[in-house]
Amino acid sequence: MYYHQLGKIPHKRHTQFRKPNGELYSEELFSTEGFSNNYSNLYHVHPPTQILQVGDPKDITPKTVHDKQLKHRCLQGFKIDPADDYLHSRKPVLINNDCKIILAAPRKGNDTYYFKNADADEVIFIHEGSGKIRTQYGNLKFKYGDYIVLPRGTVYQIEFDTENNRLLIVESYSPVVTPKRYRNEFGQLLEHSPFCERDIKKPTELETHDEQGEFLFYIKKEDQLYPYQYQNHPFDVVGWDGFVYPYIFSIHDFEPITGRIHQPPPVHQTFEARNFVICSFVPRLYDYHPLAIPAPYNHSNIDSDEVLYYVDGDFMSRDHVEKGMITLHPGGIPHGPHPGTAEKSIGKKETKELAVMVDTFRPLLMTTHAVNIEERDYYKSWIK
Repeated sequence: MYYHQLGKIPHKRHTQFRKPNGELYSEELFSTEGFSNNYSNLYHVHPPTQILQVGDPKDITPKTVHDKQLKHRCLQGFKIDPADDYLHSRKPVLINNDCKIILAAPRKGNDTYYFKNADADEVIFIHEGSGKIRTQYGNLKFKYGDYIVLPRGTVYQIEFDTENNRLLIVESYSPVVTPKRYRNEFGQLLEHSPFCERDIKKPTELETHDEQGEFLFYIKKEDQLYPYQYQNHPFDVVGWDGFVYPYIFSIHDFEPITGRIHQPPPVHQTFEARNFVICSFVPRLYDYHPLAIPAPYNHSNIDSDEVLYYVDGDFMSRDHVEKGMITLHPGGIPHGPHPGTAEKSIGKKETKELAVMVDTFRPLLMTTHAVNIEERDYYKSWIK
């Protein structure tokens, strides 16, 4: 990410920075990969270390299914039941050792407690709903089509404007960053990148709560959810600066890369992490070679599992697509357009499709939540 600053900070790092009453502010260095990667420095009214009580953890390890079948899968994502509480609403459906793909339909946020994911960065895609996410770095307003990128360890509360919310959440056990090929040696996004720094929404509203009491946290670590009582309000930061902070990028600000003939999926890449990528399929003009076939060609998934989450619009390569549907095309077998869709796509000028793709380079396992919403005959859908 890029350098940003909010609130009051001292002239030099690790030097005296005092409150109006003469006491020192508490400095915190925040980094998700030790002292050798990006970091931010935060200045708290009170020390962020004062714990009043630690409760017994709750095991939230997803239950996986090993059916030993190598086949294409389809999940009806909107069949995930809504839940009142934000954390209870999160249902992992596909997982491996690098990431978790989660569906959620929360009616409410977590206004009675604070949440910290100490396992993973989070990318929360807003399929339905709007609201505000509050963090120690400041607040961000979100809406339909936004990717909210939260570095691991970020303390947050999420607030929704209505009870009708649908989220796709990707947890990453490594930092989520913009693709390296989009950046120059100084980190600036290049001219051929499908988005630029102007499209990144950074925190702008810094709340500083000088409050003490009993503040309930839930901290997720190694798939255990730990209840903590802290003495100080987590949003007591008077200022911070650095390269690590939450931000928002809208899928609607992704500028598609097109060509005379069909472009391969990497042109849609939006984020990358260790052993997986996230891509955005957005409305775009079709290929303009006079003999172009706009529908994607068949391709063999040998080294990756391809997950496509359908958001909106009409998909020229698929039949019977519904909002919130997830398809999993596993590594080892080819996939491609449904019968007749390649011919049907010829002569079409544009597509209005909107989708999020996650390609993983290690196999994904389905969970019991996924089994409950699976369309079991999807693998036969290429037969006329």
